Amino acid sequence: MARETRTTMQARLTRLEAGRMELRAPSVGLWREGPPVGALVRPGQPVGYVEILGVAHELVAPEGASGVVVEEREVHNVRRPVSFDDVLITLDPSLAGQVAASDIAAAEAGSGHEDGLVFRASMSGRFYLRPSPDKPAFVEPGAVIKTGQTIGLLEVMKTFNRVTFGGPKLPEEATVARIVPKDGDDVDEGAVLLHLTAK
Repeated sequence: MARETRTTMQARLTRLEAGRMELRAPSVGLWREGPPVGALVRPGQPVGYVEILGVAHELVAPEGASGVVVEEREVHNVRRPVSFDDVLITLDPSLAGQVAASDIAAAEAGSGHEDGLVFRASMSGRFYLRPSPDKPAFVEPGAVIKTGQTIGLLEVMKTFNRVTFGGPKLPEEATVARIVPKDGDDVDEGAVLLHLTAK
């Protein structure tokens, strides 16, 4: 289950006439786990992995890359061969303010709204939604989860810890409304992992 990242690589940035920008592959390899359409991307943020000779290199957005993903060249859960300078995702900076505002509203609703149940990380680490790159996610939006069910993995000091649903203020069962971190995101202790709706 090792997913070792030995280096971090920056995606190549191309600006388009309409104000949009493209993030392109910096190397030949297999690209996976890119951000979905609608995700907000900022400089330095992970935008997937490029596997080169069996080693996964974390790919990050370069300085100046900011916007919402409007096009992607990936089928999720599939490692796609890419050549140098292939387009991976297209960003629209004009939509960034809308996404940021909706994220803030969702976070504020998480404390007092009737559907504001959240499940938080018990420790800091790198969060993974699936047991390995070629396996399905533990949970997806719309899924019903129960106490004790695995919802992801947290990598701490090269050790993978199962994250199981449950807690004193959480119901026995709940529906996943939204998964906050993307696969491979670093999270802090107490960070919201899931927005939930009581079943």
